[in-house]
Amino acid sequence: MTETKRPVGRPSLYDPAYCEQVIELGKLGKSTESIGAILGVGTATIYRWRDENAEFREALEIAKDFELHWWEEQAAAYMVENKDGPKLNSSIWSRSMAARFPKKYREQTKTEITGADGAPLLAGIQVTFVKPDDADNSER
Repeated sequence: MTETKRPVGRPSLYDPAYCEQVIELGKLGKSTESIGAILGVGTATIYRWRDENAEFREALEIAKDFELHWWEEQAAAYMVENKDGPKLNSSIWSRSMAARFPKKYREQTKTEITGADGAPLLAGIQVTFVKPDDADNSER
């Protein structure tokens, strides 16, 4: 008689029924981390479930789209419906959106550094970055 090996660790708490709940939570603007908290599991577990279950991955993607939609609608409603009331703190909203949705809301900056006439830099050259505001105060 051969002995069947038991898997190491606790069995997964994953339930395919979570997919619909995840999407509904996304419709309420909830982040992936909030979704995990509501489901009673950690963020690492949410990401493991995403990696192991195609239907859960799809549900999280749909939830993220709904999350973005919810936050954009909140800002739009606040700007239109509250014209005479308290104003939207656009700076806080913008920073929040850049943190939640970096591909869409974070400014992508790319700096290319070249030598004279666009030639590549030579090895051993030291490059110092100076912010425009500091240009007049930098040591020369």
